[in-house]
Amino acid sequence: MDSSIFNRTELLVGTEGMERLAAARVILFGVGGVGSWCAEGLVRSGVGHLTLVDGDVVVPSNINRQLMATTATVGRVKVDALKEHLLEVNPAADIDARRELFSHDTVEGFGLENYDYVVDAIDSLQHKLELILRCTQKTVPFGFYSSMGAALKMDPTQIRVSEFWEVDGCPLAATLRRRMRRQKRFPGHKFKCVWSPEVIRAGGGEQVAGSGEREPNGSMMHVTAIMGLTLAGLIIQDITR
Repeated sequence: MDSSIFNRTELLVGTEGMERLAAARVILFGVGGVGSWCAEGLVRSGVGHLTLVDGDVVVPSNINRQLMATTATVGRVKVDALKEHLLEVNPAADIDARRELFSHDTVEGFGLENYDYVVDAIDSLQHKLELILRCTQKTVPFGFYSSMGAALKMDPTQIRVSEFWEVDGCPLAATLRRRMRRQKRFPGHKFKCVWSPEVIRAGGGEQVAGSGEREPNGSMMHVTAIMGLTLAGLIIQDITR
């Protein structure tokens, strides 16, 4: 590999920082509009080991916001298309593409304890809740970051980072908290989320953002990408500190 691709990064974080990035192991659940850009930010910054988990294939409606979605990749498995792109960025990166869904039944197969960081960019409310609860057990050895709802938003200046219980105005976070209270299952420790309080009532439909039960809401790349890159930035800052 041409090590010069990380020259500008090393000028900022130093040799030791680059070594830490190269040694870091990250698993990313969901490689859609948020997750695909998170993966891009991690690999372009020198993270050496990345596992991509998603069960979907590329469809035309993904093209407006997902990194690996183009007219040429429609029909391909998302994690495979994204892996191919990321290896063009850094051929030396260790990218594990897993076409799987995270759920209560599959969690043990991912070996979460083998990673330094776990990233939640899952759309499904049920599976997102399960991942949050599993990854915030008090004994977990890794860092955990989560994306809240990226749909029905247009203003990138409203995107922010907060602890989950301090997120105010995000319908997805509110729905997650209601389910936690109903099930009497709560996170074992605090964790940071990337989110936005903006909610645009657009398209004439009756969708509820974050409900997980109705048709998808509108979303755009300039919001989803910033949220994904912010997740990557949180991890990179933690590694290099």
